[in-house]
Amino acid sequence: MLKIKQFLGAAVLAGCAATAGAETVLIHGEAGPNRGARAAALSWYAEQVAARSEGDMRIDVQWGGALFKANAALAGVKDGIADLGTVIAVYYPQELVGYGIADLPLNNPDAWVGMRATDEFMRTNAAIQADLDAKNLVYIGTWTTSQVNIGCKDAAIRTAEDVENLKVRGVGAYGKVFGEMGANMVRMSIYDAYQGLDTGLIDCSQGYSYAVAALKQYEVMDSYTMLNWGQVGGVGMFMNKDSYQSLSADQQALLMDVGSDMADEFGRIITAANEKAITQMKDNGVEVIELAQEERAALVEKGQQFVAAWSENAAKAGMPGEEMLAEYQALIAKWTETRDSEGYPWDRQTN
Repeated sequence: MLKIKQFLGAAVLAGCAATAGAETVLIHGEAGPNRGARAAALSWYAEQVAARSEGDMRIDVQWGGALFKANAALAGVKDGIADLGTVIAVYYPQELVGYGIADLPLNNPDAWVGMRATDEFMRTNAAIQADLDAKNLVYIGTWTTSQVNIGCKDAAIRTAEDVENLKVRGVGAYGKVFGEMGANMVRMSIYDAYQGLDTGLIDCSQGYSYAVAALKQYEVMDSYTMLNWGQVGGVGMFMNKDSYQSLSADQQALLMDVGSDMADEFGRIITAANEKAITQMKDNGVEVIELAQEERAALVEKGQQFVAAWSENAAKAGMPGEEMLAEYQALIAKWTETRDSEGYPWDRQTN
């Protein structure tokens, strides 16, 4: 059952197709609360859709898992519980193996570059398009956690080998690399890392700068190492295909255009939030360490086995994994060059 609603005056009209003078309301399911960087970007998306459509469309965001939790979002969107929803690839390693390419430990630390590469990949790769079509899904836009770093108490990561024998909270392929390098991995939510560091249950926690600040983890950290390694980028907005196809061509194009622009807006938000977080850490006495390039190379090399494993899993799902990896890495290089030659879009001079 589709959740698109249309309003004409005070009357609620049933059905999917928009009518003249009606406002089309699209329901978006979001498992997270209405606060933080991603929430700000999602709110921006909703505001832009309303403004650019001149009242023709509106996004009604249902926050805090009101419609479905994060681990049920894929089915929630696919089955039409919501028209749109925030879907996190790590919860669906098999179903969304293609989107999981954005979570791999590649040489991809820049949030904006990663989102731009991922956004173009998701829109243009034929295997991705066929897979989403079969799942009754349409890709709209992407977010990212931004680059993966590591903070510690009574320890400091200055070389890749320094994680050996430390108790580390880590997740995904990045956490697996820490384990490969001799860390004792501890299963723990990022939300429990403050207490874990404070009590000594863990020595270090994998995290993201803005999250360290938001969760006040700098209060129990002595050091924070910028790994300049990669990010978790498989966090995006997807739409039920039936809902999408019920819209006019102009409405579809508008949703897609705003979804693409969202990468620039979230890039601006998350870059500023991360910079503020680093300043806050330093002000609170946390030593901020930049991992040397040769040490980062060691992490990237250790991560190659997990990149290869992703390629094999993609092949099992009927996708050309190696070709997709080559295409995605070429897009990272393309958008890195754009950043280096033109700067970030929010910093460019306007004529």
